[in-house]
Amino acid sequence: MQPRIEAELRRLEAAHDVRILYACEAGSRAWGFPSPDSDYDVRFIYGRPARWYLTLDDGPDTLNFPVDADLDLAGWDLRKALKLLRGSNAALLEWLQSPAVYLEALDFRRAVQPQLAECFNPLAGLHHYLGLVGRGVKEDLPGAELRLKRLFYALRSVLAARWIRERGTVPPMEFRQLRELLPAELQAEIDALLRQKAQATEKTTVPRPEALARFIEAEYAAGKLARATPPAHRPDPTPALNQLFQELLAAAF
Repeated sequence: MQPRIEAELRRLEAAHDVRILYACEAGSRAWGFPSPDSDYDVRFIYGRPARWYLTLDDGPDTLNFPVDADLDLAGWDLRKALKLLRGSNAALLEWLQSPAVYLEALDFRRAVQPQLAECFNPLAGLHHYLGLVGRGVKEDLPGAELRLKRLFYALRSVLAARWIRERGTVPPMEFRQLRELLPAELQAEIDALLRQKAQATEKTTVPRPEALARFIEAEYAAGKLARATPPAHRPDPTPALNQLFQELLAAAF
């Protein structure tokens, strides 16, 4: 898929008069637990010539394309991405850690890296990850059978929330790092489930793993309590992000 993804990205650069600054894998293949039939979730950040931003009305700031069986491709304009970074957008914070980078210009990730810690808001992170797992706790975990895919999504989300509660830093994207927070007695079961998922389809189900389900439920409850903590004061990152925006546009075109 690598040549196909690169070719698609170059094609859309020409078709939409943009320059892609960063493109990465953003789904289960980057998290570390894909199924054989998992598609490729490619997310990218692009800039346009400066004149595009100097208009009375804002133009569209996303590029979305039809999803096929193998490839899900979508991108954000640079200004939109930096605004979302200012708001501690958890998805963007993950993209900027992806182990699979398909395209990069102007050493983009290194340029943005200093702003990750400056913009990170632990309460926003908790809200995001608890929101992802909430439906699973209410609808999936009570059942006798669980979709293996949704089980891992829920587990990853509560581990990211636990990381935020315990360490107060941006949680890592990759599951192999997050699983360090799992109790030792659950590690062997996770290894077995990972082996199963590597050979399963997206719809494969497993019997409810009792100890793991109880862990997810307990972490979800602990995260909701932590979310009630008043937000800490943070310096405004806008001036630094404005400067970064201007420097990247000047260098890109």
